[in-house]
Amino acid sequence: MDFGVVLQCDPPASALVDLAVGAEKAGFSHVWTFDSHLLWQEPFVLYSQILAATSAVTVGPMVTCPGTRDATITASLFATLNSSYGNRTVCGVGRGDSAMRTIGLKPGTLAELRDWITVVRGMANGETVEFRDRRLSLDWATGSSLEVWVAAYGPKALALAGEIGDGFILQLADPQIAAWMIGAVREAAERAGRDPQAIRFCVAAPAYVGTDLAHMREQTRWFGGMVGNHVADLVARYGHDGSVPRALTDYIEGRRGYDYAQHGRAGNTHTDFVPDEIVDRFCLLGEPAAHLDRLAELRALGVDQFAVYLQHDAKQQTLDGYATEIIPALR
Repeated sequence: MDFGVVLQCDPPASALVDLAVGAEKAGFSHVWTFDSHLLWQEPFVLYSQILAATSAVTVGPMVTCPGTRDATITASLFATLNSSYGNRTVCGVGRGDSAMRTIGLKPGTLAELRDWITVVRGMANGETVEFRDRRLSLDWATGSSLEVWVAAYGPKALALAGEIGDGFILQLADPQIAAWMIGAVREAAERAGRDPQAIRFCVAAPAYVGTDLAHMREQTRWFGGMVGNHVADLVARYGHDGSVPRALTDYIEGRRGYDYAQHGRAGNTHTDFVPDEIVDRFCLLGEPAAHLDRLAELRALGVDQFAVYLQHDAKQQTLDGYATEIIPALR
């Protein structure tokens, strides 16, 4: 199992670079960042700094979206980083949440997402693609290699991940829900004539190594609120017809809006509807043994990477716990 860390692009940039360097030393293979241009600094500028300061980690957004990233420019960004630092990028992408909603737009459509993936991946891999009735390529991008991993929750998005994604990102660490979603992605891959075993599976969730469970819950309750944004969209689309597991949808009944000014922030004021049970199921909290038990369950389901959301008050403590007791036990 590989391990990633997910960071917010808060200033100063030097602090983010330091965390990335520390993560590489701790044994993490991937450094991911949020991508929401009104809430945080520009990640692609920071990726070049991270790549220059490290030697092996792979960097990329978790996640970007077509609505704020022109496909041809995004392909050029990834290909430039690959040309400069040796194919150490990955693209996580979804329909869009905070980056779209903070500028007054709704998440994009799955058709737009499918087309965007085809163009970005093709051009960043040195291929010629069809785009707006033109044949386009980055003739200088020889040797560039990019994988696109699709973040999804709903049935149709999961199908898209299986049909065209190099990887699938699930942003919660509940084994019951993970089993259902991984199964849906694999089934879609088989229907599309793909090898389902070729798809990489990444589970991303807050992880906090410590002993004070009540405090850890309060530091990570924000995550249930963030996931709730996507779940609310699913409920609006599918209702409670069984298309989405009730284990995922039931908890948002008490949801009363969302403040993007506090998006992804520990201790925010709009996630009191998230019960302790959901925090415990969606996140990894406690001493290293508890993390190892959950990660073993996820690995048995086929999860290739666990990515740690590191948005709480014990960043270094958690990195140290993973470096000394968790990563060595599972790699």
